[in-house]
Amino acid sequence: MSSQDTWPEILSAKSENKHELNLSGAAVSNKIQEDGLDETLYTLSSLNYLCISHTCLDVLAEGIGNLTNLTNLVLHSNKIWKLPASLGKLINLKMLDLSRNELETIPNEITKLLQLSTLNLASNKLSLFPCMLQNTKLSILDLSGNQFEEFPDICYPDLLHLAEVKLNGNKLKNVPPAVKELSSLKVLDLGDNDLSDVPGEIADINKLKELNLKGNKLSDKRLLKLVDQCRSKQVLDYVRQHCPRSSTGKDAPAAGKGKKSKKGKKEHADNEHLQENAENLCHKLHVNHALESTLSITVEESVKVVRQHIVCCIISDISFVQHTFKKFIQLQTKLHDTVCEKRNAATIATHDMASLCPGNIVYTAYPPSEIKICPLGKAKHVTGSELFAQLQREADELRKEKKRNVYSGIHKYLFLLKGKPVYPCLMNGGHAISLPPITNSDSTKISEKTKDIFVEVTSAASQNVCRRVLDTLLHETLLLGISYSEPPSEGTTLQSAYHTLTVQQVRVIGSDGILKVVYPSRTDLIFEDNSISVIRE
Repeated sequence: MSSQDTWPEILSAKSENKHELNLSGAAVSNKIQEDGLDETLYTLSSLNYLCISHTCLDVLAEGIGNLTNLTNLVLHSNKIWKLPASLGKLINLKMLDLSRNELETIPNEITKLLQLSTLNLASNKLSLFPCMLQNTKLSILDLSGNQFEEFPDICYPDLLHLAEVKLNGNKLKNVPPAVKELSSLKVLDLGDNDLSDVPGEIADINKLKELNLKGNKLSDKRLLKLVDQCRSKQVLDYVRQHCPRSSTGKDAPAAGKGKKSKKGKKEHADNEHLQENAENLCHKLHVNHALESTLSITVEESVKVVRQHIVCCIISDISFVQHTFKKFIQLQTKLHDTVCEKRNAATIATHDMASLCPGNIVYTAYPPSEIKICPLGKAKHVTGSELFAQLQREADELRKEKKRNVYSGIHKYLFLLKGKPVYPCLMNGGHAISLPPITNSDSTKISEKTKDIFVEVTSAASQNVCRRVLDTLLHETLLLGISYSEPPSEGTTLQSAYHTLTVQQVRVIGSDGILKVVYPSRTDLIFEDNSISVIRE
């Protein structure tokens, strides 16, 4: 291929000696369909990061082995069914993402990637996996959504950094007792497999915090009930006490059927009673996974300069009555004053899902004069610049009335946008539905009739701030008891019973098509409040 035929993206990367290259989307896919992937790519030896995603690429050429400086190789959402042995030459590779492809086998040469920390092979057609004994720096392994019938060959004490293993959505028949050798494991996802039992040795992994066994046909009905309705700690306690082990020892609980003392029988009966009724003794927050059909957010590059952080979710099956609706609105106001620090740290906006247009939402930024929105509680549309000027006038009048030199706390957030060439906004169906941190649209506001709420939290500070605010909002909303399954009567005490709340995950995706954040993830909604059980579907 001559320089005239070389793809402009690759030519630019070569001439400018770039260290990162992103080749994604329909336009790239069309070029691959017509002429194949431009092999000049494999001469860009200075690349540290390469992303090829959402294309029709089906075979990765041997030339990939020339890119020996790669530390991150992202190849998700393609049609790749074959990998070259030269992949093993990428000795500096730390992250490899081959999820959502057509892979049936993985070359053994992958075990030569001794610096590999994250390996994502989710949603392929794999049934065999090489021994990973040499990959001692591996910390995250995602093999979910494949066809494994046997547990992968990873149960070695040498894998000191392996903290997260996802094997959900396979055909696993059993889990080897040697899994206890993974001493650093914190997350083990075995959901949606063909497991009938699990070894008691799982509970010997001292650092294990999250164990997912949902979607398996467990023969132990009490364990099955705990798995469906309780948190990982309760499941692990039960596994430790009741699940079979490969051998008995001083550390293993007795598994025989010898006679029990009266005290022992009473304790056993008490434990059984507690386990069977545990689901009725706590508030329940159900988290449903984001599906392909679920609303998602696309973040455009333009918003990064003004307010780049956003986290969202959907609160489902709401049943408001007058006083609970009022309390929910008051809750938002309280959080804006407290954890949101008068909107300076973050801003919450809520929308009625029924009022949103079909399709996804775009988080972007435009010059304020080009944004038109009907502010909350208003009847007509104004531009972003007009709205800002109006709020600034109100702030000045209040400042003069109070004889102060600075704005009151409620207006301090205006400084976050003052003088900015662009304002952040959420667009849905070509219309602005939110202008953080100022207002959201009156056309999508929630009411007593709202059944599902889309919640956005934005911040100029950090994503962790957004997560913390949304964690707090969901915690407090759960305690209000507004689920459709339990609408309280007027005048009842809201805290008189345990409540439920259903939350749908929402994905936030970059303009390059790469997932930026999904909320709530397994690291979210970790409450010290023992009266709340978070049930992740």
